[in-house]
Amino acid sequence: MTTYIALLSWTDQGIRGYKDTATRAEAFAAATQKLGANLLSIYWTVGPYDLVAVVEAPDDETATAALLQLGGAGNVRTTTLRAFGRGEMDRIVAKAAG
Repeated sequence: MTTYIALLSWTDQGIRGYKDTATRAEAFAAATQKLGANLLSIYWTVGPYDLVAVVEAPDDETATAALLQLGGAGNVRTTTLRAFGRGEMDRIVAKAAG
């Protein structure tokens, strides 16, 4: 599975419904499962982003579908990063080194 980091910012709608944020996170976890992905963790943060989610998915299409569903609900805007684990980075470095 591939790992993705989603940086989430509340929209005006999302901040108005802040009391439901934990429930919305549970719904996102369930929706990702239906697509064959997993919400590994979610954190509520202080700073330029309101939440950070770590998602595991079998491919880019599945991850993108999950995050489109999340953003489509209108409560957050997403910025998604592809993350590489230690083993993946070791292979990348080996390939780059020739």
